[in-house]
Amino acid sequence: MDNMGLPSIVNDYLNYMLTIKGKSKNTVEAYGYDLEIFFKFMKCRKNKLKQTDFDQISIEDIDIEFIKKINLNDLYAFLSYVSNERNNGARARARKVACIRSFYNFLHKKLRVIEYNPTSELESPKIGQRNPVYLDLEESKKLLNSICGPFFERDYAIITLFLNCGLRLSELVSIDISSIKGDTLRVTGKGNKERTIYLNKACISAIKNYLSVRPVDGVVDRDALFLSKRKKRISPKTVQYIVKKYIKLANLDVNKYSTHKLRHTAATLMYKYGKVDIRTLQNILGHSNVSTTQIYTHIDEDILRNAVSKNPLSEP
Repeated sequence: MDNMGLPSIVNDYLNYMLTIKGKSKNTVEAYGYDLEIFFKFMKCRKNKLKQTDFDQISIEDIDIEFIKKINLNDLYAFLSYVSNERNNGARARARKVACIRSFYNFLHKKLRVIEYNPTSELESPKIGQRNPVYLDLEESKKLLNSICGPFFERDYAIITLFLNCGLRLSELVSIDISSIKGDTLRVTGKGNKERTIYLNKACISAIKNYLSVRPVDGVVDRDALFLSKRKKRISPKTVQYIVKKYIKLANLDVNKYSTHKLRHTAATLMYKYGKVDIRTLQNILGHSNVSTTQIYTHIDEDILRNAVSKNPLSEP
């Protein structure tokens, strides 16, 4: 993975993250973008260049000697810049901090080309915990009931898998027919980590109905489960369009809900109605850290309302 616009040392780092650390291609591309912005800013700051020409700044010539001159004050200046000039919120800034730390650790501990690591003293912005946005049970049923049209079986299977299995968008589009065995589905998630998902009756039925009408002749990727109307493996963009279309048809908020919110929905419904424990939910969703899964243990408004109503002093 070599980006011709990035310094060679950055490309070395990105290849390390992709091939050795097993990060996904999307994650590595995000790291590359963050480091590109970082070094363009540093070139402006160190060489006193005008930021009006920011996008045109070349950083291919940045080397270890330049990197050694970057100190802690420069790092905080960068965070101030992305906050004030690029409107980065706390989460976006925290991601950049994590990326820069990882890059400097690579230089310091793996390559050993720098003696001092300024990111060891770099604090990350505090991020408040947000409750996940999700459809409730009735809204989920409305979404399923809104599905119609010539691709009904395909679209119904897609949304059924989202709502029941908590799949990521990338995981859903990459499903192969050969990865389905009985009631099990094998998917590859973030970091190329493979996991097994157990399909319930609704998923098995939806997949079976779709396979009965799925095109056979002229298919480009014969093992791909979900196909576009051009008989190619369906793209993430097409799935996003499909989901948005039915969210609108179900009279739900298209600005509030998305494919990823359907993942939140599946996780929340499993936790709320299925009494699934947090460790099991972690395995189903493919989270590497249980702290990521804990956002689904939020107490919903119905439980809070019921708790208050049970107070012995609740009656007037």
